[in-house]
Amino acid sequence: MQMEKSKMIMAWFLASEAAFFGFLILAYIYYRNAISSGPTAKSSLDPSVTAIYTVLLIASSGTVWIAQNKLKANRRSDFRGWLLVTVALGAIFLVGQGLEYARLLRHDVTISRNLFGSSFFTLTGFHGLHVLIGLAMLTTMLGMAWFSSIGSKEWIAFESIALYWHFVDVVWIVIFSIIYLGALL
Repeated sequence: MQMEKSKMIMAWFLASEAAFFGFLILAYIYYRNAISSGPTAKSSLDPSVTAIYTVLLIASSGTVWIAQNKLKANRRSDFRGWLLVTVALGAIFLVGQGLEYARLLRHDVTISRNLFGSSFFTLTGFHGLHVLIGLAMLTTMLGMAWFSSIGSKEWIAFESIALYWHFVDVVWIVIFSIIYLGALL
């Protein structure tokens, strides 16, 4: 029953995070139409470039699922390989977000410029922090898989980490849809 307890704790944590993200998303939706001057999502963002990074992040949910199945099948080498791919995809997504932030800052889109900048950087930055935390957990698990054996205790931890990673991906799908695809309308 330890596995069920671990998953339940992660589910409660993710529910609280979902509520927080929900409030940030609602704030963005509310304020996106209140912008009277300055940059907007439509005038500042490049959904086509971000779509590429989005596909990579979504793919990382698939690779973490494959890694989980490889671990379950006791195929340690395959598990490490798929987990490494997951970490690489997540890292590429974060680099893409950093490149986008740099481009926006060069065009004077900042967190203090207007409501778009404030709500955009807060929401996407908070998500980026969650990706970074997920990458730290996945990298820790990768190190454990590389340098020590993985037992039932580590398996339980990995299931919770994988659940967290899927959550981060689902949240990004919502954010991408509202901010980036919404900018196309």
